[in-house]
This record gives sequence, C-alpha cells and structure tokens, in this order.
Amino acid sequence: MLAGTTPSSNGKLTDAQIRAAELRILDATDLPALSTDELERLAKDDPGAIQKCDEKLYCEGPPTCSPERLCWNCVSRRRYLWLCLHRLEHGRARHPSEQAEAQPPSELGIILSTVTPSAVSWLWPGRIPLGKLSILDGDPGLGKSVLSLDLAARVSQGIAMPCGAPCQAAGVVILTAEDGLDDTVVPRLEAAGADRSRILALDKVPALEPVGTMRPPSIPQDVRFIRDAIRRVDAALVIVDPLMAYLVDVNAHRDTEVRQALWPLAEIAEQTGAAVLVIRHLNKAGAGSPIYRGGGSIGIIGAARSGLLVAQDPDNPDRRILASTKCNLAKLPEALIYGLDTAPNGALRVGWKGKSAHTAESLLAAPRDDEDRSAIDNAADVLRSVLADGPLSKKEVEKEARAAGISEKTLARAKALVGIKPRKVGFGAGAVWKWFLPSQSP
Repeated sequence: MLAGTTPSSNGKLTDAQIRAAELRILDATDLPALSTDELERLAKDDPGAIQKCDEKLYCEGPPTCSPERLCWNCVSRRRYLWLCLHRLEHGRARHPSEQAEAQPPSELGIILSTVTPSAVSWLWPGRIPLGKLSILDGDPGLGKSVLSLDLAARVSQGIAMPCGAPCQAAGVVILTAEDGLDDTVVPRLEAAGADRSRILALDKVPALEPVGTMRPPSIPQDVRFIRDAIRRVDAALVIVDPLMAYLVDVNAHRDTEVRQALWPLAEIAEQTGAAVLVIRHLNKAGAGSPIYRGGGSIGIIGAARSGLLVAQDPDNPDRRILASTKCNLAKLPEALIYGLDTAPNGALRVGWKGKSAHTAESLLAAPRDDEDRSAIDNAADVLRSVLADGPLSKKEVEKEARAAGISEKTLARAKALVGIKPRKVGFGAGAVWKWFLPSQSP
C-alpha cells in the first residue's frame, strides 16, 4: 500500500488521505486524469478491479457507502486509484489513447517559408484553372453540356481553346446523369472531333450491398473512384454534369454541408492536377448578382476558384454567350459568343463566333419580354447619350433618367447592360462617385 494511505482508527481512509494518494500516484506515474468512461473501459482489463480496489482503498461516505456497497463516485475513484496502483506495481503499459496524450504534440501546419511559390496552371487561361474546382452555370436548354463536351474534345485532341490559347492533349473523365452515352454524349464528342480513346465515362461504381452489384457514383462518397478514373486516362479535365445529381445525402442549400461535400473533390483536383468543371442550373431568383444565381448554396460558387455563366445573347436569341462570374486567380476574361449547330451526324456542336461586350451582370439583367426589352434599350440609349461627353455623378445621371421617365429599376438594368462602372473621383470630403462608360477612363 502506498505511504500515507494507512486507514484511520475506524479502518477507513479519509477524503484527504485519498486525495493525497491520488496526488502521489499522479506524481509518480505522470498519468493524466481519467474520465468515467475511460475508467469503465480500462477497468474491464481485470474483472476483479473493484474488489482489488476495495482491498486497498475506501473512503468515508454516507451510511450506504461501504466497501460492500459503494456510491458511483466512490466506484469511479477506486477504479482510478486501483488502475494507478496496478500500473505502479506491474509496470502495465498505457492505453493507446493515453499514449497518444502522453506524446508531444505533432508538428501540425506548414511553415510557409518551406513552400516554393508557383504560378497558376490553366486548362483554359482565365477561365478554367488546372488543379482547381470551376463552376459552369446556366438555364436548361442553352447548351451547357454541349459546351462542356466541346472542351472535352479539345483536351482529348490537344486542340486550341476558343480564345486561341494552346491546349496539351490529355485525358478526360465525364460524369453525366442526364444524357445517354450512346445516343447523346458519344455523337456529340464525334461531332466535336474528340479522341474517344482518351475519354472515360464514370457511370457506375461498386455497391457495398448487395455484393457484386453496381450503383451510380455520388459525391463526396465516391471521390476515390473519380481519382482512379483520372489516373487511368491521365485526365486534365473532369466534368460533373449536373452537380446536384451527384450530391447524395447532402443538403445543397446548406453552406456547411456543401463545402464539406466539395472539399474532397477539390482535394482530388489539387492532388492530380486535373481541372474539375461542375455544371449547375440557375435558380429562379430573377435579377440579381450572378454569384447568387446558381442553384443551391452560395457555398458551391464559394468553393470554386472560377465561375462561368452561359446565357442567351440579348441581341440575338439564336446565339449564346459564355461570360465569367468569378475568378479568384486572374482578371475576368472577355465574354465569348457561340451558337449551337447541327453536325452531319445529327448531333449538336458548338460554333464559336468571337467576343462579346456583355458581362455576366448584363446578361442576367436582360429583360424577359419585348416590352421590358424596349424600356431597357431606351434607358441604355439615354445613358450612353448623357455620358457621351464624359462621366457624371450618380445624382446627375439619376436626375437625367427621371427627366426621361426612366424608373430606378430600369435604370439599374440599363446600367448593367451598358457595362457602366462607378468609380470614385477625388479625395477626402470632396470625393464623388461618377459613372463611366466602358470606353472611358478615370
């Protein structure tokens, strides 16, 4: 028995004696305090722990608390003391969880002086970075899937990007939940001139139950299969079309859940160096910032390093425009115009038709009917006219607009359509916000 734990005249240890014994044990063994759950688990190493404990130590307690009938607090304390004594007497090794606690803390984190700076690598400069997550938003029927397959064909063959930027031939992984491989995806790839030997469609993965069966892939559960597919074809591009079809057991409107689901996908992109392009439909919010127009949580575009938008050309309903909504890694590129043509095999393919002055803001501010279109076009003409001789303050522009019978809402849409950028002119109390046409400089 440890020194200082001799029972009192009545044969019992006082609380003070027990506390002193605990301190001595802690000093001698450098043991951490144990929770009740740990005591329960560790005491199972020896079914006689309580009995052995009672032979060594017991305390004064209520009348019902005796060596034969202990209160829970006493049981916990005795188990702890017995375990400590047992370690002292038998040199018993610590429990793995205690060993981890006893070890010095690991060196978490990265000292930034050890990181070698590197430039961002691009699949499509300014639009789709390699090793990162990118988003392509747009309403149904505008050719998002056709556009993504056009990019897949370019990557598979090493064909230059629509802006003329070179592209190195590499593999492509496609997850498509809405289009058939035989009657839609493959014909479109053929129409775009793809090398299909470099393209892998990940349509099924092994199911846990029943054994030997297959099921559609899901995110984030099956990112390991996406990684394997990337390695199989040495892919530089992964297309997920559409994202929502693969977010299983994830509430797409909860920011935390979405970010946790997309983090493994972004990590796979970084590890493999492949660009991951996920496709989304727009929500029904109507006018508003393009960042908030994609379906689901804002966390989706937040997790992406680049955001793209497909919309109908307000000036020509037969054409589409690809604009940028976000790019954390470079200046926003100019928008591009494209059309959907029918190839000789009957499949749709993209025909690129040059640059557009439209922005994502102006595309989403475009009116939905002829009456609104006429009002906004008129307001746009007024803006160009009043600003033709130079920039004006916001108040001056609003005054001219009211005089022309233009509502505040229509003026805001016309401002986005024209591409006007407010800039602060001057310093201090005399500074004024002025509206500039795109061709004007401060």
